[in-house]
Formats: sequence, structure tokens, C-alpha cells
Amino acid sequence: MSRTTSVRSLLAVLAVSLTAIPGGRAQISSGRGAPDPLRVDVIVGSEGKGYFTGAGIPEDNTPVYAARDGAAPPGVDPLPVDIFTTGDFYRDEELWFDPRYYRCNSTVGLEQIWGAYEVPLIGDDPPASAAWGYCDRDYPREEIVSPYGFATAVAHYARLLEEAGTRGGPTAYTRATLPDWNGRYQRQREKTATWIHGAVLQIPTCLSLLTPEYQRRLVQQMYHYAGSNAAQWPGAYCWPEGFMRRISQYGGGTVNIVVTPDLVLDIRNAAKTLITQIHIGREFNVDGVVPRLGPDVPQWLGETIGFWDGEALITWTSNVQGWISHGQHEFSSRLQTIEIYTPRTGPDGGFAGLRHEIVLYDAEAFVEPVRIVQYLDRRGALNEGDPFPMLECVPTIYPLDGEATPMAPGQTFAYTVPDIYGRPWAGIWERHHEDGMSRPEAEDIFDFR
Repeated sequence: MSRTTSVRSLLAVLAVSLTAIPGGRAQISSGRGAPDPLRVDVIVGSEGKGYFTGAGIPEDNTPVYAARDGAAPPGVDPLPVDIFTTGDFYRDEELWFDPRYYRCNSTVGLEQIWGAYEVPLIGDDPPASAAWGYCDRDYPREEIVSPYGFATAVAHYARLLEEAGTRGGPTAYTRATLPDWNGRYQRQREKTATWIHGAVLQIPTCLSLLTPEYQRRLVQQMYHYAGSNAAQWPGAYCWPEGFMRRISQYGGGTVNIVVTPDLVLDIRNAAKTLITQIHIGREFNVDGVVPRLGPDVPQWLGETIGFWDGEALITWTSNVQGWISHGQHEFSSRLQTIEIYTPRTGPDGGFAGLRHEIVLYDAEAFVEPVRIVQYLDRRGALNEGDPFPMLECVPTIYPLDGEATPMAPGQTFAYTVPDIYGRPWAGIWERHHEDGMSRPEAEDIFDFR
């Protein structure tokens, strides 16, 4: 097999197992177009701004919580210790899968509970007086895991490429025949729009998707949101945003799509501008640690190839730098995605936007692949309205002694430069906020016993 083994040649050696679509619903493709995941109407809570997603506090703001000021909801027996009252969350591992350990809060419920989203629900005797979410609300795990039977992104992409071949594809477009997708879009941002926004599922359900190491990392993150009030958000420090930021609740909401025959750009904003470059017709070099286009070095937003199957744009992203994102668990540098963009029509039958289906493969972090479906509503042409802002992040907040500390121009201070590739948020937590805790020893890669 050559050093630049092509995806097509892998078709002969890949063993792909397929699963039936739930409920017997018809599906033309074995790798895309499964029915949308369940859309629910309520969030788990607690959330100080309720269902509101914008900046500021609306006049009629209605917080969402089942109980507050430390009281348990009616009919719920609180645990003797939980993430707000524990002295060592590592020792509480037998409680991690009990929603009451988090007072039935979602991941973003804990993220906002000290007031990160402007309306605190931590109470007057924090952290013990923190609010509760609703213990009887959750999101079905079976609606999160991928409905396709592929274990790897390479198998999934190869099957989709094979299917396109049976129709005479991949489709080759010229500038004159390309789908007219160029435009400005708004991604649906409701807290109930997708499970990845973090508001509709209990934390144990999220933990059930993760391997033991990433379960531990998520609980560590939740403790420092809730118990120590020492969240370390990359965007606050102008650290890299990471690949998953583009599809998180508070990032990537405004999207520009630019389509050319050989390159498609998906451009989004968070604290920085996030650009996915989709190289049409390219093939990955699969001889490194993960498939890649360039050097064997992970990239913050990965590298992406793709092809057209009729009106569907199918992409494969690999070579991603492992990181973290708001309200979500960590992901590893083994993360790969298969993404499918397909057109949507409006009531008049005209083009209304895109359906963006995303399947995440990460054998280090996930126990099985998961799926997200998001909708992009077209808002106008690329060359109308205000220009799309290309953001740069100017640091004004620094992690000093383990706390996010605003610094004014002209100030001089001592600062420990973090290891940006070594989970810098966790390094801060472990140095400054976990004294006396029984943190497991990190694996020694040079220990051959």
C-alpha cells in the first residue's frame, strides 16, 4: 500500500457493519439522511436566563429551576454530599452517575450557576445554596448515538463515496453549475435545538457517552464550574477556540458559506473567526497517526476534504487538536467528523438554507460515535449588509493564582505561561484548586511494568 493510500483503495479492505434505522423509517443512504434526532421543548435547568439566548437580561426574564437557595425539589431526596458540598469529587466516583450529585443540573446549568450568563442561581450561602434543575427531565441517549453502523470515519466516508459512485459520481461541478449556496446564514441557536448545546440532558447521560478517562475530565470540569467557581474558559484568555466551538451553543451562530469548484469555506465567529476549508476532491494521507493533508501535526480546526453527491456536500475532517468547548466535554486529537450539508426548501419551494448533519468519531473520548443535526437559515447574499467581521482576540484577562483576573493596560504582574497543549485549564485547577484531593496519578508512558 503506497504512502498516500487513497480512500478509494480502502474500499476493498474495509469491513463495514450497518444498523437498521430506528422505527423502520425509510432511508435511501446507509450513511446519511437518517431522520432528525428528537426535538424536545424543555431544558433541564437550572438556568438564570431561562430559554433566552441573547446578551442582557430581558424585562420578563423567567429563570428555570426546580428549587433554589439550597432546598431540594419536592419528592427528591438529596445525597449526603454532592458536587457543591464535596471536599474531594474524585472520591465520589460511585455517585457520578446519580443526577442528584449535580442537583440535576445540565452541563450549562452548572456553567452558568455562579452568574456567567448574568443571572446567578448560586444562592446566598454558596456553593451549598445552589439551585436544582429538574430531575424528571432528560434527553434519550439513543437519540444522541449515531444511527449509522460505522465504527470509524474512514469507513463512513468510503461508503458514502461508494454510494456516490453508483450514481455516476462524485458530482463534478463547474462555476456555472455549482449549487447556489453562497450566502449568509444564521444557525438555529435555541437551547432546545440540539443535545450538543448541553441544556436538555442530565450530566450522567453525557457521561454515558464517554470513556472512563473523559468521564473523569468532565466531572472535574463540572466541579470547577460549580464547587470551586474557577471556570477556565479558553475564549476569556484568548486561547484557541478549538474545533467543537463552531457548533457549540455560544459560538458559530452566524455563518458565511462560500462555494467554489475546488474549495468550500464555512466561516463562523466565536471569540475568534473559525474557518473550515473543505478541499473538494482531495484525498488524505492515511499513513500518520490520523489521516491528514499536511504535516503530521494536529491543527486547531483540523483539515477537511469533501465531495459532492448531487446536491449533498459530504466532508471528512481529521487531524484535529484535542481541546474543550463551552458546556461540553473534552475531545481528543483522534476526533474525526463526517459532515453532510444538504439544501432545505421553504414554503414557496425555494432554497431556504442548509441541513448540517455531523457524526463525531473519537475512539479516545467516546464509547461510540454520536450525531448532531443543526439547521442553517439563509439570511442574505454574501455582499449585502455589514461585512462579516474577522475577529481577533485581545487578551485582557489572565489566570493569576488560579483565578481569571482582568488586567488593565500598563499593569505589570507575574504570570506562569501555561502548557497550551497539555490541558491548560486542568493544570490551573490541579495546581490551585485541588489541594488534598485524591487525583489519580497520570499514566506514565515510560513505565514498562
